[in-house]
Amino acid sequence: MLMSASGRPAKLFYMPGTYRILSSGDHVVCAVTKAAIPLGELKYWSAERQEAYADAEAVMKAEGLE
Repeated sequence: MLMSASGRPAKLFYMPGTYRILSSGDHVVCAVTKAAIPLGELKYWSAERQEAYADAEAVMKAEGLE
């Protein structure tokens, strides 16, 4: 039976400039804001910390620059 990934968070392995999907889902959760980020809209992450971010402001907070 096919299982739908709708509504479930995906597990990703973040690399510089790309990521690999380890388990299917339709979103990831921002490490700072805890907001759901649809995979098609994911633009910001840290390969070093293995975290996703909702926007540039969340990146700045994660880096301690805000």
